[in-house]
Amino acid sequence: MTTKGRDRAALRGEAHHLKPMVHIGHQGLTPEVTQALDDALRTHELVKVSLVRMAELSAKEAAAAIAETLGAQVIQVIGRTCTVYRHNPELERKPGALPPWRS
Repeated sequence: MTTKGRDRAALRGEAHHLKPMVHIGHQGLTPEVTQALDDALRTHELVKVSLVRMAELSAKEAAAAIAETLGAQVIQVIGRTCTVYRHNPELERKPGALPPWRS
């Protein structure tokens, strides 16, 4: 599923208030970090990722690698932080309930 410009802008607004859920260290995208990201995307859909200064990847490179590896979409990259989104149709959604990244 591809997000359109309006949807992407709304997700950027939602991501502004999020704290990074996953931190990528100096070793980069290890299998453990990739698994943690996959779990976070499955349960929250919208995830903010932080990179340490000594990381071997730039934030843009990390975001592109995450998107390719996990089938996610890059919502934004600012400094050493990127935000990715992957819709999960299996998440239970109740009418009027908060989105999964807010709960």
